[in-house]
Amino acid sequence: MSAWVLPDHIADVLPSEARHIEELRRGLLDTACSYGYELVMPPLLEHLESLLTGAGEALDLQTFKLVDQLSGRSMGLRADTTQQAARIDAHLLNRKGVSRLCYCGPVLHTRPDKPHATREPLQFGAEIYGHSGLEADIESVLLALECLAVAKVKSVSVDLADVRIVRSLLQHVPKEDFDLARIQNALAVKDSSELADLTRQLPAASRDGLQTLLRLYGGIDVLDDAERMLGDFPGIKPVLAGLRTIASRLSSAQVTVDLADLRGYAYYSGARFAMYAPGASDALVRGGRYDEVGAAFGRNRPAAGFSLDIKQLVSVVSPRALRAAVRAPWGEGAEVESMISALRRQGETVVCVLPGHESEVDEFLCDRELLHVNGQWTVRPI
Repeated sequence: MSAWVLPDHIADVLPSEARHIEELRRGLLDTACSYGYELVMPPLLEHLESLLTGAGEALDLQTFKLVDQLSGRSMGLRADTTQQAARIDAHLLNRKGVSRLCYCGPVLHTRPDKPHATREPLQFGAEIYGHSGLEADIESVLLALECLAVAKVKSVSVDLADVRIVRSLLQHVPKEDFDLARIQNALAVKDSSELADLTRQLPAASRDGLQTLLRLYGGIDVLDDAERMLGDFPGIKPVLAGLRTIASRLSSAQVTVDLADLRGYAYYSGARFAMYAPGASDALVRGGRYDEVGAAFGRNRPAAGFSLDIKQLVSVVSPRALRAAVRAPWGEGAEVESMISALRRQGETVVCVLPGHESEVDEFLCDRELLHVNGQWTVRPI
């Protein structure tokens, strides 16, 4: 095998895309900062028991594992940063009030989590700890929408769901009486016959309620249908009211509801959302409420937030225009060097032409040139 061949689903990022990714990274972090989120930088490598404890158990098969030659302990390369942010909130910050944290860095997956995906996403996320009210859920959704707007993603749709609905339908059923994972899959693919087979031993009310979920997807009026059909189950009406409140704040996006969508069932504890846009084969953003994420670190605080992959984001938005630049000669003396330095301090990009070579660049459009005219150096259009 050639030395330059990379592993499957791992790729170099070349100049044009790299500049776009970096500009987006800065824009997203600045947007989170404008909401009061503080930047944290967790390590790429941690002890396995920290990465895979509690809610992190679901990432076991996605986590690269190795042995630390210093301690002999098993370590892992993070497959997601949320668990680390929860650890920071629980132990290093240990604040009594609300904490808003954001992060951006690479994560590694043992296998792609969707077709054509990279195994090295650049994950951006923002999380709010310490507030159990709907205000935190709404803030997470609004911040996620603003991040997509900063990235110039158009025609965004937001899909809402809440894992507590299924939990209400099954709350009085012994766990050994059903296979939750298979029920989740049947609901996700809207397979009525499979769902009927999996729930035939359940009480009639629970069985019928789960079948009803298969029809509860579409526009916001689905929530009215759900209240009419499932409102007698304890706890469901407040959940539906919460989803209505969240939806009422999303005037800038199309809102849909799919109450049978149980992705992340074991991870989320309440409302969850996914954001889609034309040209994206999967959700660009996923988030919601996950109050149990800090339990493994001894501090079970309310938590809500979202994450996205900036590399995926770049693939669905228009390329950015080339950056304007000034072409200048190389080594013409102190006067021209001083002027080049002044231009760069003003924020200009100045590309010096090395002797005998024209610069080959893909990211800059040299639309002006530094020339010696009538005894002085001046910038003129090309």
